[in-house]
Amino acid sequence: MDQLALLFALLLGAVVSVPVGERLRLPAPVLMTVFGIVLALLEFVPNVDVPPELILPLLLPPLLYAAVRRTSWRQFAANVRPILLLAVALVFVTTFCVAAVAHAIVPGLPLTAALALGALVAPPDPVAATAVAGKLGLPRRLVSILEGEGLFNDVTAIVLYHVAVAAAVSGTFSPWAAGRDLVLSAVVAVAVGLVLGWATNKAMDLLGDPTLQVALTLLVPFAAYVLAEELHGSGVLGVLVTALFLVEYATDADDVMARLAGHTFWDIVDTLVTGVAFGLVGLELHNAVNTAAGHWGELLSWSAAVVGVVVLVRLAWLLPATWLTKRLHTAGDVGEEIPLSWRETVVMWWSGMRGVASVALALAIPLETGSGAGFPARGEIVFIAFGVVLGTLLVQGLTLPWLVGRLGVRGDTGREKELERRLAVRAAKAAKRRLREIEDVEELPEDLSEQLMRRAFDMGVRISPDIAEDERREAVRQRARRLKRIRRIEQDMLSAARHEVLTARSEPGADPEVVDRVLRHLDVRSLR
Repeated sequence: MDQLALLFALLLGAVVSVPVGERLRLPAPVLMTVFGIVLALLEFVPNVDVPPELILPLLLPPLLYAAVRRTSWRQFAANVRPILLLAVALVFVTTFCVAAVAHAIVPGLPLTAALALGALVAPPDPVAATAVAGKLGLPRRLVSILEGEGLFNDVTAIVLYHVAVAAAVSGTFSPWAAGRDLVLSAVVAVAVGLVLGWATNKAMDLLGDPTLQVALTLLVPFAAYVLAEELHGSGVLGVLVTALFLVEYATDADDVMARLAGHTFWDIVDTLVTGVAFGLVGLELHNAVNTAAGHWGELLSWSAAVVGVVVLVRLAWLLPATWLTKRLHTAGDVGEEIPLSWRETVVMWWSGMRGVASVALALAIPLETGSGAGFPARGEIVFIAFGVVLGTLLVQGLTLPWLVGRLGVRGDTGREKELERRLAVRAAKAAKRRLREIEDVEELPEDLSEQLMRRAFDMGVRISPDIAEDERREAVRQRARRLKRIRRIEQDMLSAARHEVLTARSEPGADPEVVDRVLRHLDVRSLR
């Protein structure tokens, strides 16, 4: 098997792991990690041959961009306190605690290299956490906090990591210079993200075609990452700011095709890249085994100690941080998501799995220092990082569903339904207002006006049938049944039309491009 065949095996595994995981009630990232471990144990499977410096730029930008598309700037702004406590403060605390323990127990590990180890194992993986937690029916507030924490803690940890690695390579370290680099990196990344987001938004308007717009969104995360890094900023923060800008300002309510195509495309990218990333985590077992040859006991004990620090520091920090957030939370903090019970806090603690970023950062550690000597204890750092990722991902990822069930933590479906109901009412009222505005300008027959008014209300009913209770219930139910029947028959008619058009595609003299254009119109009609 060569490298290309290995890549295809990981891509296939990424697709298959989703339905298999749903059937086994196991997270797909965990299954892909196990799949990678199995591949690593097979003799005919080659070692992964990806330059370390390319792992972060290739994997993180699309994963971050796909994650940001599921959230919004308003959500981040509303949750600024819990995100700062978890994503910034906790990463700093974890980094220094791990560095102190590793420096004390690993012989010959200088403090700067220990700080690099602490930074790369500090951030919980946003993809792993949301992929696992999102499938368990957890309260939306917990998933929102985990998403926000996962996105911003990567920014904090990677900047800390670069500062620590630079100090280890150069042999000098200045706290003031490190602090200045942190601030400068953030400022440059925010500037790059805002400028690139604005330019991309303008380019979207110029392109017009949904296919080209979606293609542009694939390039933008990589461009944001590379441009920010070239200007000595944080590539991760650059991607984050760019994506948040586009989510906030590049959404055209009437651009249905681009929105549908974009959601589908990024769901595919997210599935494939996530699968490959966690498959690579498992495949790195081979390198870890080679590093451990001859001193398994020491390396395993060091890894266990660091895993213990990572897990216990998170718990020790979450308990007072959650209490403080509750004390600071007021009724006026609209949209702020906080854990409401100790059970939810425990679930948040156990959701702190490490993943792609930790392995990628470990592999990206330089082989040599500025003096030409080998990077101090690089093999040990890679092994410990792999041990932390494997320990947290497999142990916590496999036991989290059991823990959630044991604690009885469930999502507030009533609140979500109420929110859906309110949005359905707003949508229906907006449609009615627009109809009245049109009636002020155009002469509409009375029967047509009544029919359109009923359709405006039916828009809301289709989204949330509960709003029908506010008006004549039985009449609405009958109309809903009638609309459902019409919809079913119309779908059968559209299906027959699509079959006929596809048949015409194979006939002599048929123009495939024209046929596909007609078929696209029928497909869009089917979604209405």
